[in-house]
Amino acid sequence: MDINVSETINLNFPQYSQLKSINVPVHIPNIGGKDGIIVNNTGSRYVAFDATDPNHIPSNCSFLTINGIIAKCNCDDGNEYSLLDGIPVGNTGTRCPLRGYVAQRSGDNLTIFN
Repeated sequence: MDINVSETINLNFPQYSQLKSINVPVHIPNIGGKDGIIVNNTGSRYVAFDATDPNHIPSNCSFLTINGIIAKCNCDDGNEYSLLDGIPVGNTGTRCPLRGYVAQRSGDNLTIFN
C-alpha cells in the first residue's frame, strides 16, 4: 500500500538532534506507514525507512525496533535489516528490503518524502 509522505523536521529540535551524529537512528512515529519512519545519518547521506517489516502483513509484531544500526522485527522470525541501506541481514530468509523514502537535508531541516 502506498502512503504519501512529505514531512520536514528540524534537526535542532531535541527529539531529532541525535540525527546530527553518524549512525544514531531515530524513530519518528507519526509519519509514514502504520509504525512511522526510521531515519539515519550514515555519514555520507540521510536515509529513511518505513518502520514496519515489509515481509509481514502489518500487525502488532511487525513494527521494527532499533538496535544500533540494525532494525529488528518483533515477530517470531526476528527479521533484521541494516539501517545503512535497508537490506536484510543474517540468514532470516527475508526477500524484501525495507521500504525507503527520500531524505534531503537543507541547513537544519530534513525533508522526508516519496
